[in-house]
Amino acid sequence: MSEWDAEAVRARLRAKIFRYELSPPLPEAEVRAFEEEHGIRLPEEYRTFVTTVGDGPAGPRHGLMPLVTPRTGVDDDWAVDDEWRDDRRPGRLAAPCPIRGPRPFDENRRFDEAEGLTLGTLMLAEEGCGMYARLILNGPLAGQVWQLDQDFGCHFPESPDFRSWYTEWLEQ
Repeated sequence: MSEWDAEAVRARLRAKIFRYELSPPLPEAEVRAFEEEHGIRLPEEYRTFVTTVGDGPAGPRHGLMPLVTPRTGVDDDWAVDDEWRDDRRPGRLAAPCPIRGPRPFDENRRFDEAEGLTLGTLMLAEEGCGMYARLILNGPLAGQVWQLDQDFGCHFPESPDFRSWYTEWLEQ
């Protein structure tokens, strides 16, 4: 099992210029219920993070999205909130992930919803302009973090796993 030092993470967050804060960790039972509801098993690094360190929002880009409960205290309805809700539609997280390799940017190609590019992935953070960091939940790339541009359908790997992705941001 992959353990996190929750106090070391919080200390590093307090040291960052913007004084990021983490929500409390989720109870194991709540995460297990989420997994059962969606027919998945979360990658271990991410799973142990949300059960021992915290459930966002301190994190890369515009912050980590919460796993179970929608963001609170936001005035505007952001596209990221719609993306969060879409991920929780029945069958989406357990669906086979179609990503098999990088797809470069092509200004003549647009994202085709029928491709189901986000199936089998969990949105971790929003970067803006339709780009998201997503955790692949199943298939040969399971556990990896990829950046997906949903306007153009391009995507590429960002990190081999959640721990590396989050730790890299934490150490910047």
